[in-house]
Amino acid sequence: MALSAQLGGANLTPESINTSATLTMEKQDSGWAITAVHLDVVGRVPSADAAAFQKAAENAKSGCPVSKVLKANITMSAKLQS
Repeated sequence: MALSAQLGGANLTPESINTSATLTMEKQDSGWAITAVHLDVVGRVPSADAAAFQKAAENAKSGCPVSKVLKANITMSAKLQS
């Protein structure tokens, strides 16, 4: 949702956005914890170029309320599909 909002704010309308997440979990003294998240994001946005898509994705990642709550190391790759 954050990426869709960022794209919309730049007057770019996505046809599709697909995201998959890979979590890293570690056993700690207090139990299991998610210590890292990697997001793979693929979007089809006809009016966007790769730079605009990447900028929107990075802005979405840094401003996402879910990312802020998780407080894990979150990495991402974002690809514009043509």
